[in-house]
Amino acid sequence: MYTRRLVITSLLGLLGTAAAGTPAAAARRARAPLPESKPQPPAAKIARRPAVLVLDPGHGGRDPGAIGVTGTEEKDVTLSICKHIQQQLAPRKDIKVLLTRDRDVYVTLPGRVAFAHEHEADLFISIHADAAPNHAARGLSAYSRSERASDTLARQLADRENSVDTIFGFDTSHTDKQTTAILIDLARRHSRNASLLAQRRIVKGMGHEVRLLENPMRSANFAVLRSPAVPSVLIETGFLSNPQDERILRNAQSRAKLAHYLAKQIASVTLDLREA
Repeated sequence: MYTRRLVITSLLGLLGTAAAGTPAAAARRARAPLPESKPQPPAAKIARRPAVLVLDPGHGGRDPGAIGVTGTEEKDVTLSICKHIQQQLAPRKDIKVLLTRDRDVYVTLPGRVAFAHEHEADLFISIHADAAPNHAARGLSAYSRSERASDTLARQLADRENSVDTIFGFDTSHTDKQTTAILIDLARRHSRNASLLAQRRIVKGMGHEVRLLENPMRSANFAVLRSPAVPSVLIETGFLSNPQDERILRNAQSRAKLAHYLAKQIASVTLDLREA
């Protein structure tokens, strides 16, 4: 991904190279006395902050989410998977994993997005295991935000998830409207591009490990993905409305294995987005 810092650095490098090659520069080098060689102390290493990954276990508390054929509740599946991912990445020093909830409590959709803003997340991943109208639908899929849904299933899933239709944004009370509009538009563009990149990489990587839903990259107007500043992706780990998916998702070992694959893919993307 090209970033503003990369462009500026490249531009300065080109300007420096061009200036060094001019006749005037050559003359200055010829006139300049050779400096004495002095041992230089090793440059101090600047500690880099860890990348921040916010995992959002869907539903919770009074909101069980989807309920499988044998009674598996989505809120339990999502919390289990997110905790497994957090445990997988806990030994690493280059990434910090936070959960919007770490127990069976209800968190509002704006509250989940606010949490990502508060902790300056590099990537926000909302984990789900929904129900599909077609019980034959199964497999992992990933969703980015779009005002217009990519398909009927994506729209139906978004409608179900959006119990609170509130867009969480910047505190712009002290900024004029024109500047605010420009800032938010720039932030949204960056966030959307980064979200699409994360979505593609996660789906591609997971496709080598688990079964994917047909057309696994989809989009819809999910409220939980509406941050104008934080790249956000919603992952459906499977559908509890499908007996085979439910059998996998209700099994602790299968969830741990799925979390292992997700941790590997998500961590790589998060570290790259830290540079953006």
